[in-house]
Amino acid sequence: MPQPNSPLPRHRRRLAIALLAAIAFAGSAHSAHSGHATVAVPLHPSLWPQPAWPLPITPAIEHRIDALMATMTLEEKVGQTIQADIDSIKPEDLRTYRLGSILAGGGSDPGGKYNAPPKAWLALADAFWEASMDTSQGGKAIPVIWGIDAVHGQSNIIGATLFPHNIGLGATRDADLIRQIGRITAVETRTTGMEWTFAPTVAVPQDDRWGRSYEGYSEAPKVVALLAPAMVEGLQGKAGAPDFLDDHHVMTSVKHFLGDGGTTNGKDQGNTEVSEAVLRNVHAAGYVPAIAAGAQSVMASYNSFHGEKMHANKTLLTDILKGRMQFGGLIVGDWNGHGQIPGCSNTDCAQTFNAGLDMAMAPDSWKGLYTSTLAHVKAGDIPMARLDDAVRRILRVKFRMGLFEKPKPSQRALGGKFELLGSAEHRAVARRAVRESLVLLKNNHGLLPLNPHARILLAGDGADNLAKQTGGWTLTWQGNGTTRADFPNADSIWDGFRQQVAAAGGEAELAVDGNYTHKPDVAVVVFGEDPYAEFQGDLPNLMFKAGKSGDLALIRRLKADGIPVVAIFLSGRPLWLNREINAADAFVAAWLPGSEGAGIADVLLRGKDGAPQYDFHGRLSFSWPRRADQYANNIGQKHYSPLFPFGYGLRYVDHAPLAMLSEDPGLDPMAARSNVWFDRGVSATGLTLRLVGANGVANDVIHPVAASADGSVAMSAINTDIQEGARLFAFHGEGAVELHANTPLDLVRETNGDVFVVARLRVDALPLDSKVLFSAGCGDGCSGTIALGSTLATLPRGEWTRLGIQLRCLRVAGADTSKLRQPFALHASDGVQLAISKVSASTEFDHKVDCPTR
Repeated sequence: MPQPNSPLPRHRRRLAIALLAAIAFAGSAHSAHSGHATVAVPLHPSLWPQPAWPLPITPAIEHRIDALMATMTLEEKVGQTIQADIDSIKPEDLRTYRLGSILAGGGSDPGGKYNAPPKAWLALADAFWEASMDTSQGGKAIPVIWGIDAVHGQSNIIGATLFPHNIGLGATRDADLIRQIGRITAVETRTTGMEWTFAPTVAVPQDDRWGRSYEGYSEAPKVVALLAPAMVEGLQGKAGAPDFLDDHHVMTSVKHFLGDGGTTNGKDQGNTEVSEAVLRNVHAAGYVPAIAAGAQSVMASYNSFHGEKMHANKTLLTDILKGRMQFGGLIVGDWNGHGQIPGCSNTDCAQTFNAGLDMAMAPDSWKGLYTSTLAHVKAGDIPMARLDDAVRRILRVKFRMGLFEKPKPSQRALGGKFELLGSAEHRAVARRAVRESLVLLKNNHGLLPLNPHARILLAGDGADNLAKQTGGWTLTWQGNGTTRADFPNADSIWDGFRQQVAAAGGEAELAVDGNYTHKPDVAVVVFGEDPYAEFQGDLPNLMFKAGKSGDLALIRRLKADGIPVVAIFLSGRPLWLNREINAADAFVAAWLPGSEGAGIADVLLRGKDGAPQYDFHGRLSFSWPRRADQYANNIGQKHYSPLFPFGYGLRYVDHAPLAMLSEDPGLDPMAARSNVWFDRGVSATGLTLRLVGANGVANDVIHPVAASADGSVAMSAINTDIQEGARLFAFHGEGAVELHANTPLDLVRETNGDVFVVARLRVDALPLDSKVLFSAGCGDGCSGTIALGSTLATLPRGEWTRLGIQLRCLRVAGADTSKLRQPFALHASDGVQLAISKVSASTEFDHKVDCPTR
């Protein structure tokens, strides 16, 4: 443990100086970037901030590490540097392979059940711990450590408290609140047996098209620098305090180092082409105070910096992070991130360890990576000194946490205390976070706060939708595929209004489609983005659902009935909604509030005395776009001209009406919208991948490995030019693979042009008597089917190609392309094996299918 007399006052002074310098320089450095360089940028470690690591070397711990390492075999040392996912490793494997860590990825759960009960998680934690401590086969008893994405609460567990995602927390500017959220997240995580969370994300998103924008606190480095150390302290405890890293806390992973929020065109896992000054002063802003707070791990990022993958960037990982920035914890990789390094694969990558990675996240590749890494050390490709440094850093964290003295997870201080999951105290803090995160953008005629004695209509598909208000990284990776029963300790937005209006003697009605029973005095329309995570949320522009959401029509219809409308927008980023803002009398940005939707009614409804119960508190942590093509217009940049600037947020005392906004999005929504429906193994936002069995039962795909209910269609993840970049579909009977659009697609314009449905696919098996059909449509009487078997038979086996089917062909075959619910479906017979990496509407293809005739 750190010594009580750690030099914290001195480190705080140094931190303050470093932060002031970084923030002062951020604006000028930000605007200095011009163009997208393709050559390597020389880095100067001496110019980087130098936070003081607050945990001095503890001789007692170092002596224990020395003694243990002196007895460890090479195999045991290599094992400590590998982290495996629970979907691909069993507890008994740790008796042979003495791995240092396990994780539960976004789609990994006990027994493969996303809704596994808390006791199943804890039992699995015990089983892995017991295996790691078993010395019956001669291995050393080194406790395994379990990491999990507890990113807005212990969000993988049924019944846990779910806080607003970071974009909402950034709007609060409340470091004390964020510290409390970290403490609660740590407590609820410990009840289920994990000791490590892959949080907080301290990205500084600069392009709101990025699908991970909501994981960032703000576009402004000063806000990230304010909140990052608060979350670290909440999760871990205060460095130097007696309870630091005790059984009520978890270790953190500050992520993703470095530049994940600055990629070109806002592409997830893309290339960050900024100057060193911008990388340092903007994108590293959260790491300086997080390191000074004693963050125990930093996660390397998927992105590249001027073409060099971060998992291989020795200058940044070793020279700057561990050297100049004095980071004394361990560097962990991201999901098979090492496999993206040129010359590496998921199962073989000496380069990443030599660059400074201490623990490789090898979820399904752990066994192969363990074997190759062992061979590299024996051959001298990885120096023994580098391996020993990595192992020492990993063991030091485990000793700091006292894991060698702890019993199995269920017997620790909080193990099995499931009553803490979603406890009243915890939910009260989350509800406060919701109240403080709301940003009021418009309140014409003082419509808000609402009278709870009135007749109030709740409408829109977000009004009573827990999945929509909690977003991605909630029970499942993408946050979809859940039911209301999966949220036993939660209130929807409707729940909050219903409870408070009923208590006040008013009348509340829920009508998602707006078709009310009795004309209301006011309508509250709740709408927004559907859940998404990571690259599945990347957008081509900032137009909400390409301007075809149906929510605008709902607002306008209610207004036409003479009903005042309050619009509540649920989203993971600011989007262009000028028409919706114009149509509504009041407009609230609610972000992704989590489990406590009732907190919205606390602010929007008056109290018993007629005064507001709570005023609006939130201020924009991201600038709101004036146009749909205003992707990267951030505070401190040249030509800064947002619709609502960074820091904007009305209070109830603000009475100036908002004038009508321009309804010109600045682009052609039809031309600019994305017609990519499936890419890199997942369906695009607004579409769902389904496997349909011979019995006609359709299963929505949530995980990268899935099957239809009757087993007639099996899907697995395979690699292309990126890891898990495609899906292999094996048919063991009659079945289908479908893409289902949540909102009908209007492709009439594309149909009238020379546009094709293009599938990048690979034919692996096609028996002579097999049948393969393509279909698209909107239901009975408006679908079209085209035979593909003869065309597929001409394609080479095992090679990727792009197959095009002209949209005009679908119309000839009977499909109504103005309202496609199913833009793509493949029906196949037993023995067919097809791999697909991408499906889109495009004009580029290698082979095409002949049109049917009528």
